[in-house]
Amino acid sequence: MQPKQPSRTALGAAAHRAVHQVLERGRIFADPLAVRILGVDAEAAICDAESDPSRRWLRLFIAVRTRFAEDALTAAVARGVRQLVVLGAGLDTYAYRTTFGESLRIFEVDHPATQAWKRQRLTEEAIPVPHTLTFAPVDFERETLAAGLADAGFNPAQQTFFTWLGVVPYLTEPAICSTLGFIANLQGGAHVVFDYSNPPDSDSDQNGFSAIREALAARVAYLGETFISHFETDALHARLTALGFCEVEDLGPVLIRERFFANRGGFLPDRGGHILRAATV
Repeated sequence: MQPKQPSRTALGAAAHRAVHQVLERGRIFADPLAVRILGVDAEAAICDAESDPSRRWLRLFIAVRTRFAEDALTAAVARGVRQLVVLGAGLDTYAYRTTFGESLRIFEVDHPATQAWKRQRLTEEAIPVPHTLTFAPVDFERETLAAGLADAGFNPAQQTFFTWLGVVPYLTEPAICSTLGFIANLQGGAHVVFDYSNPPDSDSDQNGFSAIREALAARVAYLGETFISHFETDALHARLTALGFCEVEDLGPVLIRERFFANRGGFLPDRGGHILRAATV
């Protein structure tokens, strides 16, 4: 991120969610607010997507990770979750369309500049902010997640679900493990869904994916938000177990194809982006 500027990659992810509603008609993930919250940027994003088919795999991955996270949250609420923390919320719209009402308190955590931009977009589009939502601006260079959540009224004794989408690749491993350790140690029990990728040199070049991935890495680096961390799947699972997570579900490209794109193989490589759910309860 640039100082005092909202995250450009958060804008990019929001654009992919909005474009998915138009070009794929929300087939994987339906979000009636995705185009609206993007505002005037939506039309340009749709035109760009139509002119550059190579971005389709990332758009579909973003749709899948959002769908997976929200399906997992629904299941977790049935298991006793009463708080949701959206880490790196960007223009995520879940809080403004959830059907859980009073039974789920929501905290949106983001850099102050990105959160201010999001709140401006909500005002401009007249999207109501539910009273069950609390904004928690956190500048991680100056304060910890624990402190930011405490200031926002977070209750560590209540079972909590964390979504952490499109963030992990931009963080250092110590920062990632610190956040996962905080989640794992919550006394009320916790669940977390995040995405990660395998190391670039371990990916196959199926469908020219290496070139596409290199182009994406160059694009986010140009925006000032460079990819930093990658994980080998087995090593990451072992680290999660060591931190205290007792349940891990990991969807890599093969399982993503089987679950969401049956009989439509070919657009995702055999290795690369993963969506992972871990729980301590």
